[in-house]
Amino acid sequence: MASRVVDQQQARGMAVAGVGVKPQKKNAVADGRNRKPLGEIGNQQLVRGIEIKPNRPITSDCRNFRAQLLANAQAAAANENNKKQVCVNVNELVAVKRDEAPKPVQKKVVNIKLKPKEIIEISPDTEEGLIEKVHEKKKEGASKKKAAPTLTSVLTARSKAACGLTNKPKEVIVDIDAKDAGNDLAAVEYVEDMYKFYKLVENENRPHDYLDSQAEINENMRAILMDWLVVVHSKFELSPETFYLTTNIIDRFLSVKTVPRRELQLVGISAMLIASKYEEIWPPQVDDFVSLSDNAYSNVQILVMEKMILGKLEWTLTVPTLYVFLVRFIKAAISDEQMENLVYFLAELGMMHYGMLMYCPSMVAASAVYAAKCTLNKSPAWCDTLKLHTGFSESQLIDCSKVLVSLHAKAAKNKLQGVFKKYLSSERGAVALLSPAKVLLPPAKASGGSS
Repeated sequence: MASRVVDQQQARGMAVAGVGVKPQKKNAVADGRNRKPLGEIGNQQLVRGIEIKPNRPITSDCRNFRAQLLANAQAAAANENNKKQVCVNVNELVAVKRDEAPKPVQKKVVNIKLKPKEIIEISPDTEEGLIEKVHEKKKEGASKKKAAPTLTSVLTARSKAACGLTNKPKEVIVDIDAKDAGNDLAAVEYVEDMYKFYKLVENENRPHDYLDSQAEINENMRAILMDWLVVVHSKFELSPETFYLTTNIIDRFLSVKTVPRRELQLVGISAMLIASKYEEIWPPQVDDFVSLSDNAYSNVQILVMEKMILGKLEWTLTVPTLYVFLVRFIKAAISDEQMENLVYFLAELGMMHYGMLMYCPSMVAASAVYAAKCTLNKSPAWCDTLKLHTGFSESQLIDCSKVLVSLHAKAAKNKLQGVFKKYLSSERGAVALLSPAKVLLPPAKASGGSS
């Protein structure tokens, strides 16, 4: 029994404890020197899921190979972890950059010089635009060709030249206020608006024809009063504004109040007293006017008449007189001293004449300028600058200018010599001695007048 058991165990290759028989292996080396230590039997490693069983003795090369495999496996695992980390970081960076505002990209400006090309504009309606362009080009081509003069065109041109209708070069309007740009008293910024206002209101306080309502006063009496006031004005050496305002006050008062003959001079004295108080810095005293009237009126009478005049005129003294327009129109005429004195001479002759009340002050002033230019043979007698500032054309001034020139022609022989002697002095250029404008006189009187 014992021997059978042993045989069976030997047949299976099993070793029995305490028995000296050794089993034989098919591929094993019988040499006991190559047997693996007990501690390494069953030592197995997994590399990438493959079970590796050492079937040969572990040497230094084997250890190196094993270490290399481990290093490769660790390196592969590290690469996978790095890839995951990179993906996470990239996602975070994208999220951060989305929140940040995009920075503007600076572009380099490149200057490119293009050759000029002809640009043809076409209207919204393409066909119509092209047709218009074609017609324009045809017209340009036709205009370049010299048009042969026809008989009709020649006759038309000659008829226009004979009638004085040829095209004249447009006149340049002179800026008469350019020299006074730095003068605050000239009020350059407002002067045009001021004179537009004067033109609007000049007829509001304009005296109308009143001699028909005056029972004891006639045209000759008024002229005598005005001539005397010229002398009084010169003695007191008053400003021109005072004389023109005095005349305005007298005519306006006589238009609304019937005055007896004996009080006509009193009206003149009181009117000049009011005008002096309005215009002068040191106006004459009431006693001065009493002495000038040769005590014909007392102080009380003058003051009472002054009060009556102001009441009838409703204290309206700020009015555009003839002098206001004369100053502006003389400036627009760009006149010299001689012409300026002649304009004032003609205007004051007109103030002496009652018939001049039918003309507004601005027209009388413009007519005085026109008559003075004709008297001095100034060319042109009327220009666009004067037309702009006066508001009158040459044809509108002919009638009024003829009246002024006729008064000039009669001044030397007139009994009332106040204005004539005033402008006979050398201080005013002796313009009263100038011959009147013949072009504005009737043919019968053209040869008359003083020289």
